[in-house]
Amino acid sequence: MPKTLVTGAAGFIGSHVAEKLVSRGHEVVAIDDLSGGVRINVPSQARFVQLSIVDADAISRLFHSERFDYVYHAAAYAAEGLSHFIRRFNYVNNVVGSMNLINAAVNNDIKRFVFFSSIAVYGSNQLPMTEGMTPMPEDPYGIAKYTVELDLRAAQGMFQMPFVVFRPHNVYGERQNVNDRFRNVVGIFCRQILTGQPLTIFGDGLQTRAFTYVGDMSDTLADAVECSGAVNRVFNIGAEQSTSVLELAHLLKKVSGSDVPIVHLEPRHEVVHAHSSHEALKAVFGTHPHTSLEDGLARTFAWARSQPILPYSTPCEIEVSRRMPPSWV
Repeated sequence: MPKTLVTGAAGFIGSHVAEKLVSRGHEVVAIDDLSGGVRINVPSQARFVQLSIVDADAISRLFHSERFDYVYHAAAYAAEGLSHFIRRFNYVNNVVGSMNLINAAVNNDIKRFVFFSSIAVYGSNQLPMTEGMTPMPEDPYGIAKYTVELDLRAAQGMFQMPFVVFRPHNVYGERQNVNDRFRNVVGIFCRQILTGQPLTIFGDGLQTRAFTYVGDMSDTLADAVECSGAVNRVFNIGAEQSTSVLELAHLLKKVSGSDVPIVHLEPRHEVVHAHSSHEALKAVFGTHPHTSLEDGLARTFAWARSQPILPYSTPCEIEVSRRMPPSWV
């Protein structure tokens, strides 16, 4: 039975991956600092350890005592827009924490290190975004993700540690955090509907994303440690169809039966259009399921209705307040 570490396992994508790995017979050790995730998300068959990846000594001890075969690294503070204003926190958690894991993985001969990067590494490159493009990230979150990708390549070149990198984009679904106003727009919209607030959109809402239902990608992610053709490669993963944020808002109103208004705020600095090619993924992993956006949103909203609505929380202080969107202040 392989022993596998999943970081961020009380969070969104990490909990789904941990669940899949358990179902495939892995002995899963699930770690999370619970700054954004919740304990109930961790599969009951996994062994949970509350731990921050920023704690290098604790990470080193954990790897030494557990002797993992594989690592799935999903822990991150994934607030892309906010990352401009929390640069130190972003880099400590998303880069330094990742380096602690890579050091421990090298020192303990991990068989494969699977990292969840982001489409944010591309910036505003020509569409569709393909793995052969040179990443040009435009925000500290994307910079952090690409930094970890580069370090994994360096670790592979020096120490021959195999890796697989996935670049997901705009993933939504059950277990995403609805109590953080800086994360995924679907979670933000769900909370606004549930609390009777207007749906707030930055700018005209014509910016487009390929919104990806988490259940469509979790099997492929779990396949990464078994697929020989994936070793030392990078893969985009996500939905094929792009949708504007304005369309998303109207569709979520439809599936929820809500009549809350839509309010347009001042535009913020962000990539306007983002979607990627998945030809490399299909060539190696085959096709994966496709849930229509309407069905995925209906499932997500049904789940969100069962969740406690807590006061907004952010695991850090704002470091730079200049040019912050007024609605965030």
